[in-house]
Amino acid sequence: MTNLYDPFSVGFGRISNMLNEMQKQAGKAVTYPPYNIKKLNNDHYVIEMAVAGFGKQDIAITLEENTLKIDGNVKHDGTEKDYIFKGIADRAFSRAFTIADTVEIKNAELVNGMLRVWLNNLIPEKKIKKVEITEPASAEGQYGYLSE
Repeated sequence: MTNLYDPFSVGFGRISNMLNEMQKQAGKAVTYPPYNIKKLNNDHYVIEMAVAGFGKQDIAITLEENTLKIDGNVKHDGTEKDYIFKGIADRAFSRAFTIADTVEIKNAELVNGMLRVWLNNLIPEKKIKKVEITEPASAEGQYGYLSE
C-alpha cells in the first residue's frame, strides 16, 4: 500500500494502516458504555468509562500491539429478577482504543461505577545524530551490508 499522507516519508506504512483502520472504526457508532478521554497534561491521559453494575471480576483490560481493549461481561447467577423498570444496562461490551507506541498503561481502577485507565506518554528525548559518509569496503558492501 502506498503512503497517501506524505510522499517524502519512509517507514510509516504501519502508521498509515493504523490511520485507515481508525477511520473505518470511526464510522461504527458505538455508544455503550459511555466514556471520556482526558488529557491531564502533555504526558498523562486517562480513559474514563461508566460501567455501573460491573465489578472488577467482570472487566478485562488487554493491550495487544497498539490496541487497548476493554471488555465487560457480567456473569449472572441464573436467577432472573423481577424488575419493574431496568434502566441500568449490564450487557456485555467491548471497546477498543488505538494508542501510540510511546503510550504505556500505568494502571486501572474501578471506583463507584467509573473505570479509569491511566496512561503515560513516554516521549524519548530527541537527539540529533550525525551520520558519517564512508567509502564502501568492497562492491558487496556498497549497500551497507553483505549479501548472502
